[in-house]
Amino acid sequence: MSQLRNFKDYHIEKLKNPKEARAYLSLALFDYEKDNDIDDFLLAIRDVAQARGGLGKLAQDTRLNRQNLYRALSEDGNPRLETIGVVLRGLGFRLSIEPLAGSDA
Repeated sequence: MSQLRNFKDYHIEKLKNPKEARAYLSLALFDYEKDNDIDDFLLAIRDVAQARGGLGKLAQDTRLNRQNLYRALSEDGNPRLETIGVVLRGLGFRLSIEPLAGSDA
């Protein structure tokens, strides 16, 4: 009988790869743009943080208060843009602006 890993463990292991993490965060942000539901984007950030050592390590790396970070990224969280920027930088990413398809921008 083969050993099966649970999906969450597999998922977190895959997110240790920066390309996988980037694709996951990009997709979550794209979904947020479509439905204005930030929950999936915050979940993606939490998952990538877990893959990179956890929220405690992220709090240390970003010098954000650990409890405030947990609260901001929780399912009920509503983090400020500044917090999202600091967190993404702590994970090795940044926000960027791209023109919408069909836009003159």
